[in-house]
Amino acid sequence: MKRRIAVALALFVYAATDQSTTWAQAVTSPDPKATEQWEPVPEVVTPGKHDDAPPSDAVVLFDGRDLAPWETSKDHSPARWKVHDGVVTVDKAAGNIQTRQRFKNYQLHLEWQVPKDITGEGQARGNSGVFLASTGPGDEGYEIQILDSWKNKTYVNGQAASVYKQTPPLVNAMRPPGEWQTYDVIWTAPTFAADGTLKSPAYVTLIHNGVLVQNHTQLTGETVYIGKPKYAPYAEAAIKLQAHSDPSKPISFRNIWVRPLD
Repeated sequence: MKRRIAVALALFVYAATDQSTTWAQAVTSPDPKATEQWEPVPEVVTPGKHDDAPPSDAVVLFDGRDLAPWETSKDHSPARWKVHDGVVTVDKAAGNIQTRQRFKNYQLHLEWQVPKDITGEGQARGNSGVFLASTGPGDEGYEIQILDSWKNKTYVNGQAASVYKQTPPLVNAMRPPGEWQTYDVIWTAPTFAADGTLKSPAYVTLIHNGVLVQNHTQLTGETVYIGKPKYAPYAEAAIKLQAHSDPSKPISFRNIWVRPLD
């Protein structure tokens, strides 16, 4: 009899312990639904037919036909660079050009080509630039350098894909002159308080010919040729292409588009 009671008691304790463990697991085990997010649903964007083609939400800035989205930086007159054969070639005498539309944060794609028979050396060899935010009619703003950096020695924070006079590229991903180069840029604009003081700095990520060369790089202010960089408040700005005064042959651009990220 005592043996039966002992067995029954053991079974009761086992059952109670098993139920307690199951209940504890139910209480302490996280519900996977607690971390599921269902809204807002991301907007559908149709990619281009190939990676360098503009997606459905892009603003096309140059498609090889005309410069209607562009203006001359110094006086806002129509851009006068030469459009031919699906490309646009810098007119150094006409000066810088910039977009009529203003932007804040964005994804930018552009392609550029140094002439195959380029001459010169250092900064006098296929020099240009893309200003991710133009803050004046000349070379004011935030510049990513464009230059023939194929076997062409210069200061490293002035070679192709540098944040000009601030940050050299992680690597030199340049193709030879005559071949097309690609820049894919993620630009995070600086923000400013009501009194003009800096709230958050600018950042840029740059992929040159499929190679990461600027990785969320923080800018210390506008890029300047002489002196130290500093910030000046602005809200939105044009994207600007530089007509550099170096004596080498002018470079060309094609396939330029932007996706605002605001």
